[in-house]
Amino acid sequence: MSTPTITETTTAPRTRWAAIIWGLLFAGIAAAALSVLADAERRENVADALLTMTPTTITAIVLLTAGVLLLVGGAAGLIRRAQRKLAATASDERREVAGPLAE
Repeated sequence: MSTPTITETTTAPRTRWAAIIWGLLFAGIAAAALSVLADAERRENVADALLTMTPTTITAIVLLTAGVLLLVGGAAGLIRRAQRKLAATASDERREVAGPLAE
């Protein structure tokens, strides 16, 4: 009596989309900061703008920043959810093809 050989298929590593999304956000922030810091006139303009802000403007900027962070976090979560659903579907399909001996 021979024993059936079970071959397991290997899957490609998952792409870490959350890291890519957050990395792009931080790269954009860094690029904007570098562009401001590269020129003395731009630095002076930003300093003047920061010193003349009203409490309402500061509150609006804080709320917009929190909103952007929530938006990016939500987008990363949605992509992660879709990726897990795709992985589960692919796993179920592999089990159906392999049959009951593979489990």
